Amino acid sequence: MVSLAEALKSTASLVTEYILSRVAGTPRQLYDAALHLIKAGGKRLRPFIVVTVARGLGASVEAALPFAAGVELIHNFTLIHDDIIDRDEFRRGVPTVHKLWGEPFAIIAGDLLFAKAFEVMGEAIERGVPPQRVARAYDALARATRIVAEGQALDMLFEDLENVSVDDYLDMVYRKTGALFEASAVLGGLAATDDDEVIRALAEYGKNLGIAFQIRDDILGLVGDEKTLGKPVYSDLREGKKTILVIYALSRLGEGQREKLLSTLGKRNASKEELEEAAKLILESGALDYAESVMKDYAGRARTALSKIEFVDREAARLLEELIDFVVQRNW
Repeated sequence: MVSLAEALKSTASLVTEYILSRVAGTPRQLYDAALHLIKAGGKRLRPFIVVTVARGLGASVEAALPFAAGVELIHNFTLIHDDIIDRDEFRRGVPTVHKLWGEPFAIIAGDLLFAKAFEVMGEAIERGVPPQRVARAYDALARATRIVAEGQALDMLFEDLENVSVDDYLDMVYRKTGALFEASAVLGGLAATDDDEVIRALAEYGKNLGIAFQIRDDILGLVGDEKTLGKPVYSDLREGKKTILVIYALSRLGEGQREKLLSTLGKRNASKEELEEAAKLILESGALDYAESVMKDYAGRARTALSKIEFVDREAARLLEELIDFVVQRNW
């Protein structure tokens, strides 16, 4: 029986090799910049979902690879642009693209990945996926990319709002993160079937898994280990992000403590001591327990959606279920 860790590593290797063989050209500096984060590593969770769902429903890994690569290229396109927006200097333990090549070049590198994502997906036809299903896959990934942009915009707009509700946050998180997980599951399904009922259940699985993933991200941004994360903790506080922990804390703290938290939130030049004090206020409010309970609720929804699907490959089904636990327990 293959472990989840082994399956993740094997799929990551396959997807990375496929991407590196397709994303090449001149000028060399542009392609070096575009592939920088991909070469830096990553678990490749989204392409893993594509490939494993396809396998579970009886399709070959080879047929699913173009879709898996498309999803990963879109993901990395968003990361490059996110790092520019957030002024982050490290990701996956390496300097960010804009830090090494400058912002203008990093923007173009992201644009290149966006174009390549849709270019490589067409290869699925040559690998036996019917054209009408490939067309649906294009539509699903384009839709997800548009929704991610909406989520990113909301995330930025929330920074200037003092009052953001949990419902507002969950809507933003679905758009920013859940939509691409949702598309990953749908694309894996489309590599194997056009059964709308199955596709809908897969969409629910991916959507809820993605929301749980983002909540875990928010938690790690407050209590994670910098070396394990590969990026600074407290960066969400410095950027003024309205994470689920911040929203809960602001609704529970007394007026003095609330004002103290707000005075640090979004303060770009905040000292380490100020950020640590803000984090302490958030934790004392009970925000961590609350965030974990909401995360587990969405993980449960993902599990319920998965149970509605009849997989022909039981090992793939097991891996997709284990992925839910992995997402909510990870430390990176």
